[in-house]
Amino acid sequence: MNASDAAAAGQGEDLPAVAPQLRALRRRAGLTLEAAARDAGLSPAHLSRLETGQRQPSLPMLLALARIYGTTVSELLGERVADQNAIVRAADMDPTPAAGWTYFQAGAPGRGMQALRVHAPYGAQGDIVRVHPGEEWLYVLKGRLRLRLGDATHLLAPGDSAHFDSLTPHRLAAEDPDGVELLFVHTLLQSPTAALCLGHLNGELP
Repeated sequence: MNASDAAAAGQGEDLPAVAPQLRALRRRAGLTLEAAARDAGLSPAHLSRLETGQRQPSLPMLLALARIYGTTVSELLGERVADQNAIVRAADMDPTPAAGWTYFQAGAPGRGMQALRVHAPYGAQGDIVRVHPGEEWLYVLKGRLRLRLGDATHLLAPGDSAHFDSLTPHRLAAEDPDGVELLFVHTLLQSPTAALCLGHLNGELP
């Protein structure tokens, strides 16, 4: 078992069974077991065990397989996206506070992406570095955002946007005393808003 297989074996215990979908979606994509496993960084034997229900995939693996098969995590999990309401009304966007920020769910649940409207007050979460699988896109609505991506720092004004790999260590902070308002989309599978920040890595990104 390689390192990716070992990590996958221990991280997917709480995810719904996906075996009924995986083989059909791989075949629909026209991929052999060996080709799909190679693209996902797995052994063919491990992918076979996923397809037969002997193993459960981790979240990073679900994201990788969804991209390889040209689908969404929701479809991998067997959810019927067509049954979901495509419209989210402003009145239904209840605020959720998390570590000083305020999040409003701007997208439907059960999707392969999570869409949020975010208010970040000045000074909140200034010492938190985020690192997680997937991609992120953000758009500044109001105020200015200081975005640290790896070793580079960027100052974003209203109308500016950023799109980056979430495995790049990143830090977001409001530049102005009135805070910053953002539109935010990321490819995490329905993580609670409080779990968007995966750890305090003080001192690594000053």
